[in-house]
Amino acid sequence: MAIKKFLKLVEIQTKAASMIPFLFGTVYALFRFQQFNVYHFALMLISLLSFDMATTAINNYYDYRKAVKKHGYGYEIHNAIVQYNIRPSVVVAIIAVLLTLAVGAGIALFLEVGLLLLLLGGLSFAVGILYSFGPIPISRMPLGEIFSGLFMGFVIIFISAYIHVGDRFASLTLAGGAATLQIQLVEVILVFLVSIPAILGIANIMLANNICDMEDDIENKRYTLPVYIGRSNAIVLFRILYYAAYLDLIVLCVLRVHPIIVALVLLTLIPVRKNMKRFSDQPTKQFTFGLAVQNFMLTNAARIIALGVAALMLHWSL
Repeated sequence: MAIKKFLKLVEIQTKAASMIPFLFGTVYALFRFQQFNVYHFALMLISLLSFDMATTAINNYYDYRKAVKKHGYGYEIHNAIVQYNIRPSVVVAIIAVLLTLAVGAGIALFLEVGLLLLLLGGLSFAVGILYSFGPIPISRMPLGEIFSGLFMGFVIIFISAYIHVGDRFASLTLAGGAATLQIQLVEVILVFLVSIPAILGIANIMLANNICDMEDDIENKRYTLPVYIGRSNAIVLFRILYYAAYLDLIVLCVLRVHPIIVALVLLTLIPVRKNMKRFSDQPTKQFTFGLAVQNFMLTNAARIIALGVAALMLHWSL
């Protein structure tokens, strides 16, 4: 298969939704604990990226098999299987290879880090598969925004920091048939708070996608959140989530969880508001959906850069 077809099948442009939280968790561990493990970083990168590509391919394959409406932009152009006339057997083989890579790297990482990673990783794998597969996939329900936001926004950030710092966050041990979970509650709460902009940004990518696909989703019996609450309410929610993310950043800076340099991220509100208006005025997959991805990249990449600079300044001062 040509690389162009493969990249379209796995929608490589959407992988920022997992790579940005992964990088953020890594930088957060560097800033807060001054710890970084290259081997663990590489294993998680392979596992996460492979699994993310696999779930996207599964979603496209499932949509291809289940589609009722077989014409229009969403089916003929957006779905690579139709656009490039890819054989279903080839798609299945690609999915199998990607899942093998993801599981293999994940097991290697678990053997390095411990049981808690196995639990969190296994739960994430299960949600990722159920998101696109099964009798009622999560992506076809009004829960897609919640699951994608929490697991890709919070869980990825938590795991990507945890693989560097271990029991400074939490630990799970098994002895004598009894499992013992120890949690550093303050640290876990802080990780959740710093994850909120990523959680809401990823939820908005899913929300924007579902707003754009409302008509097709109704025909294809995908009962997403915008189908339930209506387009106008979904667009209002889309805007509210962005403002809530910026409010969280302000609170974290005031509480000194984030260094003051992260306050510069507030400047990204200017282009984000322009993108919000453009999307609200014309919510289409072809022309404005990418603005939700741009907003997520802009706000969270800016946070990574700011926190990375703070981590370097702290390292030089030690």
